Amino acid sequence: MAESDWDTVTVLRKKGPTAAQAKSKQRPGHITLAHSLPHTGSAGQNKQHLVTKNTAKLDRETEELHHERVTLEVGKVIQKGRQDKGMTQKDLATKINEKPQIIADYESGKAIPNNQVMGKIERAIGLKLRGKDIGLPLEAKPKKK
Repeated sequence: MAESDWDTVTVLRKKGPTAAQAKSKQRPGHITLAHSLPHTGSAGQNKQHLVTKNTAKLDRETEELHHERVTLEVGKVIQKGRQDKGMTQKDLATKINEKPQIIADYESGKAIPNNQVMGKIERAIGLKLRGKDIGLPLEAKPKKK
């Protein structure tokens, strides 16, 4: 038993097919186009964000094309009306089915006015927020039949 030779065996074989290759072999006649297309080298790059205009021109453009915001006067009216009813921003937001951040934006004058939201807030606090009578009580209009 002392003379037992251990033979060293080296096995050379290829790696098994990848999942994609194995899948394509299951369907005869199927050609995978992704492997046959040449690689362009720009994969994963977002070409939309290339800057082609100079900075000064961009600055002028953004100053001219800004959105109108809710005035601070309207924000104060919303805040006063909400506080008179004893509501927090979260309570008002829940009542009109909006997020509390929207109420905060309207009160601070950061929001872009939306007539639907403004109408909901007007009805909830009972004060006008649009037109020339801002801050006056909202009159109940008779419903049309």
